[in-house]
Amino acid sequence: MNKKTSFISDFKAIVFAALLIFVLIFPGQSVFARTPAEIRNQEELNISQDMSSQDLSGNDFVKLDLKGINFSGSNLTGAVFNNSKLNGADLHGAQLNDSLAYATDFEGADLRDVDFNGALLMESTFTDALIEGADFTDAVISRIQQKELCSMASGTNSKTEEDTSYSLGC
Repeated sequence: MNKKTSFISDFKAIVFAALLIFVLIFPGQSVFARTPAEIRNQEELNISQDMSSQDLSGNDFVKLDLKGINFSGSNLTGAVFNNSKLNGADLHGAQLNDSLAYATDFEGADLRDVDFNGALLMESTFTDALIEGADFTDAVISRIQQKELCSMASGTNSKTEEDTSYSLGC
């Protein structure tokens, strides 16, 4: 039995070595590689200055410079904006419910009448943003963000009829 066991062990070692050599000589094609989250679906987005009134729900806008882009009236439900720059962007009346905007810069953005219902907005900045009528019901924001937003809060959302101050828990 020792010769048979030895033969099987030698055979396994040879097959393993052959597979290893094959993998090293013929590396996997880039087609089989996973697309990083930063660029997933961004080629097909065709981002332009005017992205208003479009259905962009569920799209990823990760690590993008979207300064001054017009997203007004767009459906961005479930969209991901992690680490993106939306400085001066126009999101007036957009649907951002259940969206994810971690560490996103909304400085100077027009967020009037935006529905942020259930959005995750941790570590995002809202300096000089217009938030009149924005609905932050069930949105996840830090205490510091809440205080900053409460100091600017006014108006009522035209779709949800929720008061901005109330939705922020001011």
